[in-house]
Amino acid sequence: MWQLQPPMALLLLVAAGLQAADPPKAVVLLDPPWDRVLKDDNVTLRCQGPSSPGDSVTQWFYNGSLLSKQDPSYFIAAATVEDRGEYRCRTGLSSLSDPVHLSVHASWLLLQSHRWVYQEGESILLRCHSWKNIPVHNVMYLQDGKIKKFLHWNTDFYISEAAPSDSGSYACRGFIGTREKNITSERVSLLVQGPAVPPNPQLFLPWHQIAFCFMMGLLFAVDTGLYFCIQRERRSSVGALENHQINWSQGLQDK
Repeated sequence: MWQLQPPMALLLLVAAGLQAADPPKAVVLLDPPWDRVLKDDNVTLRCQGPSSPGDSVTQWFYNGSLLSKQDPSYFIAAATVEDRGEYRCRTGLSSLSDPVHLSVHASWLLLQSHRWVYQEGESILLRCHSWKNIPVHNVMYLQDGKIKKFLHWNTDFYISEAAPSDSGSYACRGFIGTREKNITSERVSLLVQGPAVPPNPQLFLPWHQIAFCFMMGLLFAVDTGLYFCIQRERRSSVGALENHQINWSQGLQDK
């Protein structure tokens, strides 16, 4: 049995190495936290992820191409339509982040939100953003073309607990500065899904845990099989030795 331990220890070290070789994903955060911005807005993208002590080098990717910028923050001053696209990042000890899609619009008004898919019961914040933050008054938030909220002065629209009925096509409308004409933003689809069902941790295991359990089961089966083989060989050897001793004793008696 002892001769089986080195291979088992080696496989356990391999399993631990596979687990350690699975680095966490980096995360791209937007500041301000809007993925839809207006032309001339300033945007900062921040990369969060583990790195070695003294190593702050960050890789930035724009539409799949590596950028020369290596700082943890990527600053876009006075955004243009050419800045729209997919941004990803990676730190020294992380894997590549999920993509963040930044859209830049050339218009007077833009509806913004932290995201556009919510779970039932979550809070929703909508913002009617104007170009260069020009004052807006008599603001209306529209859902499917109908007024959902009216505000004399431009403030955020807050829904404390989202419901499926809050899903729909949203836009905002208002008077900008001294203009006498109502300006309406582009429509955006917002979806409120049913309440999230927490996954059962007993049903969904990380891949390295599944691999570890599989290897342990395989090792147990092999180890058990070898054990019985060794026991069978040992019994056969003992039986042969006993037969040999009996035959030898009988031979001595015959003499």
